[in-house]
Parts: sequence; C-alpha cells; structure tokens
Amino acid sequence: MAKKKDYYKTLAVKKDAKAADIKKAYRRLARKYHPDVNPGDNSAEEKFKEIQEAYDVLSDEKKRKVFDRFGYYADNLDASSPFGGGAGGGGASGFDFSGFQWDTTSSSSTAGEGSSSFKDIFSDLFGSGAAEARAQAEAPRPIPKKGRDIEIPLALSFEESVTGLTTNLTVNNSVQCSRCQGAGDMGGPLVVCTTCSGTGQVQKSGGRLQFSQACSDCEGTGRRRQPCSLCKGKGVTPKKDVVKVRIPAGVDTGSRIRVPKKGHGGRLGAQPGDLYIITNVGKHRYLKRKGNNIYVTVPITVAEAALGAKIEVPTVSGKTKLKIPPGTQSGQKIRLRDKGVPSLRDKNTKGDQFVEVKITLPKVISEETKDLLRQFAKVNQENPRRAMGLD
Repeated sequence: MAKKKDYYKTLAVKKDAKAADIKKAYRRLARKYHPDVNPGDNSAEEKFKEIQEAYDVLSDEKKRKVFDRFGYYADNLDASSPFGGGAGGGGASGFDFSGFQWDTTSSSSTAGEGSSSFKDIFSDLFGSGAAEARAQAEAPRPIPKKGRDIEIPLALSFEESVTGLTTNLTVNNSVQCSRCQGAGDMGGPLVVCTTCSGTGQVQKSGGRLQFSQACSDCEGTGRRRQPCSLCKGKGVTPKKDVVKVRIPAGVDTGSRIRVPKKGHGGRLGAQPGDLYIITNVGKHRYLKRKGNNIYVTVPITVAEAALGAKIEVPTVSGKTKLKIPPGTQSGQKIRLRDKGVPSLRDKNTKGDQFVEVKITLPKVISEETKDLLRQFAKVNQENPRRAMGLD
C-alpha cells in the first residue's frame, strides 16, 4: 500500500488555509523547483509536478472538497459521494494500484510487467480524472522571466556625437501585470488556446514564404489556463515612460548605449529588460571622421603656400588658427593634437585633427599678374618633373 498524497503538506499550508495563502505558497515553491530553474535535476522536476498537481486541486473549490472527503481527486467524484471516507479515512482512497499489472496471457493478475496496467482499467471504471490531473500537473506554468530588451534609434549631429549630450526620450515599454503578478493567468483548469485553436502551431509569413512555429501563448501544447483579463495572458501591461539618457562623448553610427532596467517589465518578480540606444550620426559639411581622428581639406593661395601664413580652419569646437609654414606643398597634412574625438574606452584620450592643404589658383588672372608670374618663372627655373626624368 503506497503512501497517500497530502496536497496540503506538499504546499506546506494548513488544511483550513485560504485561497490566497494557497496561491502564495504555490508561486513560492513553483519558482524554486521549476525545471527551467533547475536544468537536469530530475528530483526538482518531480517535485514541481507534485506542487502543480496539489495546486490544481486545492485552488479549485469543488476539487478541494472532493479531496478533503476522499483524500484524492477524480472528476467523477463529488463531496456528497457515498464512497470512501475523508482525507484521513479508509475506502478507495487508501489503495494504490500503481504497481499492479494485468497479465494478458492468463486470467490472473500479477505485480510483474504486462501489456496493460490495472490502473488503466481502474481509470475506465471511475473516469479519466487521474489522467486529467496528470495533464494539469504537466502543463507548462510560467516562471520568473527577465523582461525583453528594447532598442530605439537616436539621430545625433556630428558635433553632438563628439561632445556628448544628455536628453529625455519617450519609451513605450511595459510593467509586470498588477493583477496576475506576471503569471499571465489566474490558475485554474486548462482550456483550449484561442491563439492557435488548440493546434499548438501558428502560421507565420516572410515574404512569399509561409511557415509554422510553436504558439508562444501555450508553448506549443495547444492548451493553456484562462488568460488574465487585464494583461490578456502576456504577463505585462503597456506603459509609456520618459527616460533620461546620457550619450557619452565619442559615439559613432551604430554605437549601443545601455540603460539598465528600462526595457519591458519582468514576469513573476524578475527584473525588467534593458533599453539600448542605437546612435545614427549625421554628416558634417567639412569634417570627416575616421576612428577617433578628424580630417578636413582647406584651400590656400599660392602666396600663402610659398610665403607662409596663419589661416582659420574649422574644428568640432569651432574655428581655430593654423600656421602654414613657408613652402607648403599642396596635399600636405598638418596635425592638430587632441582636436579629434574622445575615446569611449579612455575619457582622457582624444584623437587628432589632420588638416590637408590644397593650393588653388585664382580664377581670373590679370595681365599684371601674368607678367609677375612670368618674371617669377625666369628667376626660379625649377622643374618639378625632373625627378621623373621629364622636361
């Protein structure tokens, strides 16, 4: 004779416990022993099934009355049935036929292995309540689950990406449902999943292709408990939030800035997901960025290149003076130290700015200017192509 199951003991509650206390005890134990929380632990899995079975009976008023009278539950029984006694009495509830097998080769019953168990015959006589109870116990139950992350794009000017900024963003996220505490349902018996119509599969399309995938609402089982009326089974409810975000100096297009716990709400007490800001940096009219360095091309006159000069050049922080050495050649690069982009890895490190000079000729040359250039050519008979063996 096997030991009878005491659902009250399984959930660690008293026999006169209220429904709210039973629900609280179930959630606490379910979080501790759920198979996803204890991967590979068979004992935890069996414990979870026992907890689920106990809750499915004790959370239902009618089932609980049947259990209190007979010490077990089956669909065909009710509290006014004349069979058996209470939870502590004898009767049918005092026997366990789980190890009794029916020998199909003879008319005798044995405790050995056979092709059909006596328990199945007992189920035929007294209904399918035991099978249903097992199905209820094995049905997937929600576990604490971290909220989903959110990604939103943010457009920045070239200057903002270099200097950084602090701004407020409106984020459409969610919070844990206040009615079901993130479970997505209020417990109770299984019903046909309305999302997949009990098939466990939903149809998806990608372009011209159509394919099936497991229903996320019932986890592919085709059955689920009655969804929470507030969150419609999602476990979270929508919320609009204003989030203060600091964009660090030095971000570039595609940079990801993480804002912890500002994503979608978690379920059953789990922490929310994170918010990720994906930056998209606009172009500058003159400046170009390569890594942490900035490049710019600035035109100069022939006289400035030959004689040297001080000219203004653009930088991220505004205009600055640049000294052009005498004899500067077109295409020559002059470095401005620490005028580049701050490093995201080291706040004390900056790139440089490189100024490439480009010598330009005047568009309109007067006869007087032409005479001066002719005189200059006679005095300076230099051939820049001589190194190439050309006249």
